Amino acid sequence: MTTPMHPWSRYVALGDSFTEGVGDPEPVSPGGNRGWSDRVAEVLSEGAPGFAYANLALRGKLIRQISDEQIEPALALHPDLITMSAGGNDVLRPGSDPDDIAARCEEAVRRLSRDNATIVLFTGADIGFAPVFRGIRGKVAIYNENLRAVAAKHDCIIADLWSLTEIQDAGMWSADRLHLNALGHHTVARMVLGVLNVPNSLEPLKPLPMPGRSWRGARTEDILWAREYLLPWVLRRIRHQSSGDHVLPKRPDAAPFCQPKH
Repeated sequence: MTTPMHPWSRYVALGDSFTEGVGDPEPVSPGGNRGWSDRVAEVLSEGAPGFAYANLALRGKLIRQISDEQIEPALALHPDLITMSAGGNDVLRPGSDPDDIAARCEEAVRRLSRDNATIVLFTGADIGFAPVFRGIRGKVAIYNENLRAVAAKHDCIIADLWSLTEIQDAGMWSADRLHLNALGHHTVARMVLGVLNVPNSLEPLKPLPMPGRSWRGARTEDILWAREYLLPWVLRRIRHQSSGDHVLPKRPDAAPFCQPKH
């Protein structure tokens, strides 16, 4: 029997669409998305027949909702490894305070630390390469510094998306420009396994250069993107709606991880 190359047996993932795996469609996966956390679980399950994995993340969730709705169910599963990516949707909201968001995150971490599980937190990605979101780059950076202080205080591991320069490439993102695609999720999975010091055979995949576009072609794409993705997002904010309303967690129970058959 192969000996697992890590100490964990029960992994629970908390968060929003990033952890749910939106942007990385996989029809045979629960919820129809794979994502970085499924990819990490695939590796962690190798040589570990009793390894169990749950994913409670739901798209559109704010840090308050993640704390209120996901922490107690997560703790009830008795994980020894927890990942939580939270605050991204809060930071995107106009007028939000990165200090307040980080304080909410710290309270969530304090509760999650109850049973001494290993906790992994994620900084926000450096979105300076994306013109639409460049204006909030400073707010993301402030939140990240606060989050690093939270991690140091509570002995958490940081998965640093800000310094993951590979994902600062349009080829790593899905058509909505808000979620990573399969290549981006694969890249994040490699980074997470790296910070956990878990040996793995995942190979880095280099995206092909984006095809050259004329100025007019690029502007046409921007208009189509705004109509299909940005406008619905703005309307949901006005209506106080979430893309996660009426959606259920894709892996609500800690169960043996079965890799999808392709």
